[in-house]
Amino acid sequence: MTETGLTQTDRRPTTAGMKGAIAILLIGAGGATGGCVTVNAPDKPIEINLNVKIDQEVVYRLDGEAKSLIQDNPGIF
Repeated sequence: MTETGLTQTDRRPTTAGMKGAIAILLIGAGGATGGCVTVNAPDKPIEINLNVKIDQEVVYRLDGEAKSLIQDNPGIF
C-alpha cells in the first residue's frame, strides 16, 4: 500500500499543540478584555420626577341619630 499525505503523522498538528494554541488565544482574549468595566457610585442623589395628580373624594354617611345629635350640639366638634 502506498501512503497518502493524509496518513502521514508528521504533517498533522498534534493535540498538545492545538491545546496550547487555544490556551494562548484564550489568555490573550481575556487579557484584552480584562479591567474595562468600572462601577462608581454617583456623587449626587438620584432624583426621580413623577408627575402624578391624586384626587380624593370622601363620601360619608351618618346615622340619623348621630346626624340629629350633631345638629343639636354644633360645638361638639
